[in-house]
Amino acid sequence: MTTTPENIPIIVCIPFVLLLLLIAVMPLAFPKFWERNRNRAIITAVVSLPILIFLILNLKHELLLTMRDYISFIVLLAALYIISGGILLTGDLRATPAVNTAFLLTGAVLANFIGTTGASMLLIRPLLRTNSERKHTAHLPVFFIFIVSNIGGALTPLGDPPLFLGYLKGVPFTWTLRLFPVWLFTLILVTAVFFIWDKYSYRKEKIIDIRRDIARATPLGISGKINILFLLGVVLAVALQTPAPYRELLMAAMAVFSLIFSNKKIHRQNHFTFGPIAEVAILFAGIFVTMVPLLILLQMHGAEFGITRPWQFFWVTGGLSSFLDNAPTYLTFFSLAEGVTKASVIPNMTVIAGVNADLLRAISCGAVFMGANTYIGNGPNFMVKSIAEEQKVKVPHFFGFMGYSLLILIPIFVLVTVIFFR
Repeated sequence: MTTTPENIPIIVCIPFVLLLLLIAVMPLAFPKFWERNRNRAIITAVVSLPILIFLILNLKHELLLTMRDYISFIVLLAALYIISGGILLTGDLRATPAVNTAFLLTGAVLANFIGTTGASMLLIRPLLRTNSERKHTAHLPVFFIFIVSNIGGALTPLGDPPLFLGYLKGVPFTWTLRLFPVWLFTLILVTAVFFIWDKYSYRKEKIIDIRRDIARATPLGISGKINILFLLGVVLAVALQTPAPYRELLMAAMAVFSLIFSNKKIHRQNHFTFGPIAEVAILFAGIFVTMVPLLILLQMHGAEFGITRPWQFFWVTGGLSSFLDNAPTYLTFFSLAEGVTKASVIPNMTVIAGVNADLLRAISCGAVFMGANTYIGNGPNFMVKSIAEEQKVKVPHFFGFMGYSLLILIPIFVLVTVIFFR
């Protein structure tokens, strides 16, 4: 019997779950093996190949649609990554709590234009350089991951991969601006905690270190300014809803222009390589293939799972985004919400891209915000950790980082639930 979207066997969803578990566990269990893209590609191919064959034989149309979304997704991430790699911030400001807070707030805003990955790679080294004279700085990478690498990027589809996937599914580009109240509330609370924490840590610094910091202070400078034009080109390609494939061609052209016109010295100073974006391309190729059957099942039977209210979507999406990559988690619950919306009889319900707007708001915030709960919740998290360790900054281990998130983020997310998602 030919398989159709109506009779997909649930067993074909196992490779998706297995692949996400491997992505979460392998960096911890076998870090040396997993750090090579060749090994990642082998594991991804072995897990996803059976589903690829299944889709070719039974669901070619759905496979083609998914591959189209995958290409758009990777082209955007690659363009933002490449272009931001051609921009270098130099200088060494005074490492005061006010300056550090300004760094984080700037990164939170910037993340919505160049993505959380781009903003993280652009600002983490200047922040660490600014604080290089201080000794009590283990909290800096933690809060940077909270604010710049995750929470900050909630206002545009450019900000965080889950939101761009929503855009590809039909969510209007400007709709995510409606997340501004919950974004601002969350950002203010987390930043306030950081300022208090950093002020306390600053008081523990030795006078000699403070004097050294003052003596070495130099103004910030920026190199590679031409890349700002290329970033603007990417933003316009998405914001103006340029149709595919012209959108992808334009973004790719901006990335190529960046590689051509950027000073190679800037790339060296930024330690720029294609390794991280190649890793993303490899892993997400497998994710996009293996998630097709699961997404179809959730669309067909979403209302049967008992997850129907915004607060449930916020916490379940966020909880899984903490330990699995937040982009496929977003798509999974987007599809679940489509099924719930179809079965709903709520009068005057606002529907966005086939999803109840209240549920979509909860899914979006859960995926973006709670990617900050662990190192493996979002791509930039581990990258920031690695750069901090490279700079000899003491960084919490995996469970130590979770201690920070349990102490700081979870109580704030409870408040967010009560105020916005009841």
